[in-house]
Amino acid sequence: MKTILLHPSYFPSIEQMAAVAQAESVVFEVEDNYQKQTYRNRTFIAHSNGKLLLNIPIKHNKTGKRKKTKDVIVENDFPWQEHHWRSLQSAYRTSPFFEYYEDDLEDFFTKPVEGLMAHNLKIFEVLCELLGIDVEVSKTTSFEKKSVITDLRILIDAKRKSAFQPEPYTQVHEANHPFLPNLSVLDLLFNEGPNALSYLERQQLVYD
Repeated sequence: MKTILLHPSYFPSIEQMAAVAQAESVVFEVEDNYQKQTYRNRTFIAHSNGKLLLNIPIKHNKTGKRKKTKDVIVENDFPWQEHHWRSLQSAYRTSPFFEYYEDDLEDFFTKPVEGLMAHNLKIFEVLCELLGIDVEVSKTTSFEKKSVITDLRILIDAKRKSAFQPEPYTQVHEANHPFLPNLSVLDLLFNEGPNALSYLERQQLVYD
């Protein structure tokens, strides 16, 4: 894949980051309308009891009109950042590489967040640095239902049943439950460290 079209997501899935690692350039959709129940504001990590959802609360649109994702504001009356960071620490403190990366990630959970999209784009930038992914990034200037480039916007849908079957890797909680596929790329990063990039590059990607 040379160029792919994606939505910015909150600590993207392994499937999405594998697509990025295998692409030459990424175009981010920034002109779409916000939709609920997507990875725009949620991600899954592995915990001792299985998959754990981390969800960013957003301010509700009281006008009833559709709101663009780039205009969505995070709801900070609930201490979600503290909750997410504690969950990550609890889940991955004993993983091989959590302490190696935690200083690079902590700001996302301690510094104020206002706009959801800006937050997700900054997360993507830092993840690429940590993973060693070198990819050209641009943004859409208008919303087009059909795209002439490889359209992977479907990956944002949290209810989509993915055909992606990632190869298993060692997970920190594997003694408590079977391998959990396609979690946030953070799970791969904390468990595999510098090997995460080669893992992403060799995954077989299948799209509907």
